Amino acid sequence: MRKFYGWKIVGAGCAIQFLQAGLLHQAFGAYVSVLSDERGWSKTSLSGAAALQSAEAALLGPLLGWLVDRFGSRGLIRLGVAILGLGFMLLSTIQSLGTFYGAIIVIAIGSSLSGFFPVTVGVINWFERKRARALSTVGFGLALGGTCVPLVAWSIQTWGWRPTAFASGVLIIAAGLPLASLFKRRPEDVGQTLDGLPPPVPDAGKPTADGEAAARQGLTARQALRTSAFWLLAGGHGSALLIVTAVNVHAISHIHHGLGYTLAQAALAITFMTIAQIAGVGLGWLIGDVFEKRYLCAGCMLMHASGMLLLAHAQSPLHIAAFALLHGMAWGLRGPLMQAVRADYFGRLAIGKILGLSLIVVSIGQIAGPLVAGVLADRMGDYRPGFTVLASLALLGSLMFLAARPPAGMRPVPA
Repeated sequence: MRKFYGWKIVGAGCAIQFLQAGLLHQAFGAYVSVLSDERGWSKTSLSGAAALQSAEAALLGPLLGWLVDRFGSRGLIRLGVAILGLGFMLLSTIQSLGTFYGAIIVIAIGSSLSGFFPVTVGVINWFERKRARALSTVGFGLALGGTCVPLVAWSIQTWGWRPTAFASGVLIIAAGLPLASLFKRRPEDVGQTLDGLPPPVPDAGKPTADGEAAARQGLTARQALRTSAFWLLAGGHGSALLIVTAVNVHAISHIHHGLGYTLAQAALAITFMTIAQIAGVGLGWLIGDVFEKRYLCAGCMLMHASGMLLLAHAQSPLHIAAFALLHGMAWGLRGPLMQAVRADYFGRLAIGKILGLSLIVVSIGQIAGPLVAGVLADRMGDYRPGFTVLASLALLGSLMFLAARPPAGMRPVPA
């Protein structure tokens, strides 16, 4: 048998996620802290940049879903890599809050076109029984990217944030374009099958085989929108990103300015969180295809909420370490399961459109998380009130996952 090409796509997706996480998503907080000091911009203003990224993702989501279903991921990722690299180069030249926002918009467009969304759809189309394992492998890239945060922080302190941003853009383009070329649409296009398994042998004694195959193909986007599962999963996912995006944007500033640690020490806390995230991804790799995913996600939301409360009211390095452990583990385990459970519930037929439409709801959490934390920090003098509010909303997300059952007619994916 030929080697299953799907794992090569997983590897490319993992590397792309590593680039984006290490240079953008988890490193963004370092830029926020430095720009707040150097420019005197408020936390609300800087949170607005993160909100712009999320708003752009919500606006582009449905269009991206249609484009990925229609044309595949490779072309979109190539274009996105080029735009993302250009955005970082523009960031290195900014002189005002307006030009900062302009650079962030370009970065956001590039990130959406080349990031988690098209990479995830590209992987989903190659896997079914090993879907959670494949997406967890991609998730290792997102988790490992956090190990670059101290390096980015060191580069900013040593060389300045402008050279660091420009070099990041060059690296993204140089490494991202060859990785994008590895993506192919579906295993059927290259004579392979889902998961690399042997083609199924027709069984005349099973008249429902065609019906089961159709169920595996899944629901249309219109059908998915009519299910409660679509809205509950989107709501739960959005509540998780309230926490994740708030931490990415504000955790370094809170630890640095609010708790009195150095920037390097704050970055070290993020590194420890990343180690826990890697462990969480590994746990998902082992059990994501074994246990019911919605229960795992509900448990992760409790860990997110507990970690956020520990960060908000930290009195010692031990509290910060406990936050990093709980939040990182929950993020690593839950992240890949978000898309795997949707593919299990709705199938491959219109998964791009379904994920794109989900982004409209999910992005509410992405937008609100940094804004709630930033606005309340400006008004109340610290991050504790905002972080506490977000922790309480994470508990609601846990209940949403518990209530999200598979739509009628969709059979569970066999382990």
